[in-house]
Amino acid sequence: MSEEKLVPKLRFPSYSSEWHSYTLGEILTFYSTNSFSREKLNYDTGSVKNIHYGDIHTKFPSIVSIDNNKDIPFINDDLDLSKFSEDQYLREGDLIIADASEDYEDIGKAIEVKDINNEKVLAGLHTILARDENDMAVNGFKAYLFSTNNLKTKIKIIANGISVLGISKNNLSKLNVEIPSKKEQQNIVSFISDIDKKIELLEKKHQLYLDFKNYLMQQIFAQKLRFNFDDEWKQYKLKDVLTVKSSSISINQLEENTGDYPLYGASGFLKNIDFCEMDVNYISIVKDGSGVGNLSFHEKNSSIVNTSQYLLPKKNFNINFLYYLLQTINLMKYVNGSSIPHIYFKDYCIEKINIPSLDEQEKIGKLFVDVDITMENLNKNINATQEFKKGLLQQMFV
Repeated sequence: MSEEKLVPKLRFPSYSSEWHSYTLGEILTFYSTNSFSREKLNYDTGSVKNIHYGDIHTKFPSIVSIDNNKDIPFINDDLDLSKFSEDQYLREGDLIIADASEDYEDIGKAIEVKDINNEKVLAGLHTILARDENDMAVNGFKAYLFSTNNLKTKIKIIANGISVLGISKNNLSKLNVEIPSKKEQQNIVSFISDIDKKIELLEKKHQLYLDFKNYLMQQIFAQKLRFNFDDEWKQYKLKDVLTVKSSSISINQLEENTGDYPLYGASGFLKNIDFCEMDVNYISIVKDGSGVGNLSFHEKNSSIVNTSQYLLPKKNFNINFLYYLLQTINLMKYVNGSSIPHIYFKDYCIEKINIPSLDEQEKIGKLFVDVDITMENLNKNINATQEFKKGLLQQMFV
């Protein structure tokens, strides 16, 4: 153990003792994992579950409850698992580290498991199983330790590879980290866990609103759910209700251009420029390349690049209503091209749609706008809470 003693920037008032430096190899014991591919896993039946590195990258939070977790697949029953010892099966508080990634941000991403109960679970392909056999850290602390920029930066330095980055148990074990007393660890874990619970509740609320919105779209556009209107919806073609306009803006010509008017591309906001093509609200559709067919709603005094097109409502048609109606149409069936896919208005403009009176359009459009605003505010709250957590982790960990 190193004699170096460090103190974090943010601490609980009741603690004054120094944090001590150890190598990860002094704290953790590393075990071998399996190499089962996705094809050897299923989500229906089995006696042993498996945590795949891809799920660590994309699906799981820092601390994962194993019990009744439907996001963890089973290993197919026809595979022989006799070669795995009891030590290789997950235990409460074990850490599973992704040892491979296509980018530096996710290399070494780790989850800590809890609520094992009677489940039998193995760590899978491209993972490292790490266990605190010397009881140096309270449960939960290791997950937050691996979430800090300090340790993540050290892991990035030892990662090697070209198309796929990798880390080894040997190199990982040599990295130095600082940890406090177990009592202070417990306070840190309790505090950060409360923030995680808030994030989880916000995410669940966002999902409920998304489900609610999808239900409304199915019911309203099928005319099963209506406001206080009883007149028949009329059938039109898209060319009867929309006008298409092309953008003349090439992003390559605007490298030095700056201003106050937003410019959007296929993936969203690109930059501010000193002019705009649209002085009214509009719908955009990606017509060429990546994201072809994707729809977006943009407010006036903005522009899109020439890989997208403007869609504008004709008289007596509400733009908000049309934006949500368009999302119910399978536009992908009109996409052409292989190397560079594209979609043309002349092809999909013949799509038949049913539309109510302008008054009912406006009420439907406002309803969905209100739901989207609520979801957007929830997203902002989630992002702000995640940033707050990230800031705390950097201040609490040295």
